Amino acid sequence: MDKYELRAIILSGTLLSVFFFAVLYNSYNRKIDMPTCIPFNKTFEKSEVKQIDEGLYEVYLVARMWSFDPEEIKIPAGSTVDFYLTSKDVVHGFHINEKGVNMMAVPGSINKITTRFDEPGVYRFVCNEFCGTGHQNMAGSIIVK
Repeated sequence: MDKYELRAIILSGTLLSVFFFAVLYNSYNRKIDMPTCIPFNKTFEKSEVKQIDEGLYEVYLVARMWSFDPEEIKIPAGSTVDFYLTSKDVVHGFHINEKGVNMMAVPGSINKITTRFDEPGVYRFVCNEFCGTGHQNMAGSIIVK
């Protein structure tokens, strides 16, 4: 084996180790919630906002060309929300900038992420994956009272 090949292998292994350490560090020590993919179920195709407990909500979001259903979500401040996301037609994105939430809506699959809304205000969510000519209109809002 050539000494340059050996150096390339060692460098690649080192970079791969640093990458895995960064992912593990961010997901555990910094408490960053990673999206979870759960098995598809027909019950997730119906959009709704459900109050599970005081301060705990489940939001079933369905993305379709060129809108989210529901487009407006109202919850009280201090609530924890489980977002379940699917798509009816093509791949869409789901992004809440103020909360660092970013998921993909893929037809035939369900993605889940949990986030907490402590501060009152209006949090906008948008599709951040180009999905066609009406993509720029694909947005909604979460109203935290």
